[in-house]
Amino acid sequence: MEQQGTRVPPRKRGRPRAAEVGEARRRILAAATQEFAEHGYEAASIRAIARRAEVDPALIRHYFDDKQALVAAVVQVPLRPDQLVRGALDGPIDGIGEALVTGVVRAWDAPAVRPAALAALRGTVGHGPVSRMLREFLRHELMHRIATRLAEAGVPSDEAELRAEFAVSQIVGLIMVRYVLVAEPLASLPPADIVRRVAPVVQLHLEGGAALDSPVSGAKNSSHDE
Repeated sequence: MEQQGTRVPPRKRGRPRAAEVGEARRRILAAATQEFAEHGYEAASIRAIARRAEVDPALIRHYFDDKQALVAAVVQVPLRPDQLVRGALDGPIDGIGEALVTGVVRAWDAPAVRPAALAALRGTVGHGPVSRMLREFLRHELMHRIATRLAEAGVPSDEAELRAEFAVSQIVGLIMVRYVLVAEPLASLPPADIVRRVAPVVQLHLEGGAALDSPVSGAKNSSHDE
């Protein structure tokens, strides 16, 4: 091709320029934000996001690996709950409680993670479309994964869901008191002490809470029984 007597060299093949990569990522993130807002986390698909961004689905997987990573990029949080839970569930059933609490405390204690994680957590209690997406994401990637692991171990599905919700509620309570309310002395307690105290309770919920069903010690000695 010539322009005013000057030959314009054809574009070289190879890696795309940084500006093109940045533009592609921007379009993908914008499309993902809209898709999640309109359809929620579970209903949104990589293919639909690709159509909206006018890119090949393979490009999304190239930049973000999967939908979970795309959510983390949309909310700009370096903490990946799905990876944390997946690592904890890889081990034996009787060690899941300790693995979950250890992973959560280690992640939230990291200075690089906590500000963004706090912002994402506050986003889950809002009423906008992003809040809906975050709630669906956490429910699917935390509680559903835990329940599925329990069901694979023989726990009936309804009971597995309930156990997972109780276990996660215990962990969320820990996060709220230690990192959001920053209540002392829990906020300054060493991680090992937190794991020692909280992990058995989480494990108890995962195993069905049998010990919690027993009568309270000393209840028959109350004044109401006399």
